Amino acid sequence: MLIPHDTRIALDTVVDLMNTAPESEPPPDGTGDGPGDGLADIPALYAFAERHHISGVGTLGEKDLAAVRDVRDSFAEVFAAPDPRTAADLVNRLVAAAGTTPQLTDHDGYDWHVHYFAPDASIADHLAADCGMALAFIIVAGEQERLRRCEAPDCGHAFVDLSRNRSRRYCSSRTCGNRLHVAAYRARRKEAAG
Repeated sequence: MLIPHDTRIALDTVVDLMNTAPESEPPPDGTGDGPGDGLADIPALYAFAERHHISGVGTLGEKDLAAVRDVRDSFAEVFAAPDPRTAADLVNRLVAAAGTTPQLTDHDGYDWHVHYFAPDASIADHLAADCGMALAFIIVAGEQERLRRCEAPDCGHAFVDLSRNRSRRYCSSRTCGNRLHVAAYRARRKEAAG
């Protein structure tokens, strides 16, 4: 699946945003509660914006934080949508509410790409428009099943499966995938020895 660079960046942003939700954080050692909200306060929102090179952020406040959390929840609904029609309806509402205004731009060393938000958009509208359109790209391509949650029992991280054969099951093969494979191996050895 060929995905334009700016769409890939937006998809990575969607995934990272969703994985800031408290319920998406894996608990340490599979016991107890996991870490709290990754967007717990205004400094965390600034850090998220900086990490994803979100331009034109300006001064952020509690209203921005609440709006970005709402966008995060909307993205989670898209990932959980049972079919493409439901996902499309959710994306359409999200993008429309953001006041989408497509514009070609070539800022910060990137080649020409499309911004779907107005130049003075809030950070929440920026995320809803650009990231919503990236999700729309996946739905239009008939690839909604690529929007997934990690299958590890103690993890709920979101990810976009960009593997050629759509076979990715874990948010990270190095952490969740490897941990489950090692556990299965140890269980087989214990059963064989017992």
